[in-house]
Amino acid sequence: MRGYTETKDAHLRRLRRIEGQIRGLSRMVENDEYCIDILTQISAATRALQAVSISLLDEHLRHCVTEAISEGGATANEKITEASDAIARLVRS
Repeated sequence: MRGYTETKDAHLRRLRRIEGQIRGLSRMVENDEYCIDILTQISAATRALQAVSISLLDEHLRHCVTEAISEGGATANEKITEASDAIARLVRS
């Protein structure tokens, strides 16, 4: 079972909403909308994706990493490294 299993439907709803935002961005470009308006919408879509990322990371830490730490050993170290790498990727993006 994945850490996000209980909130999977909520994540899928959020991702579908973001997908709609991206389609809206395409329409804005096709319709030659004002650059700043497009950039504003890109910023909103980016923030929405970041929110999903943070939520998934939180669930990963609370479920997968916590479980691995309770088991201890190499598995715990691997999960902590994996989480640290994911955090680093999010910070760079």
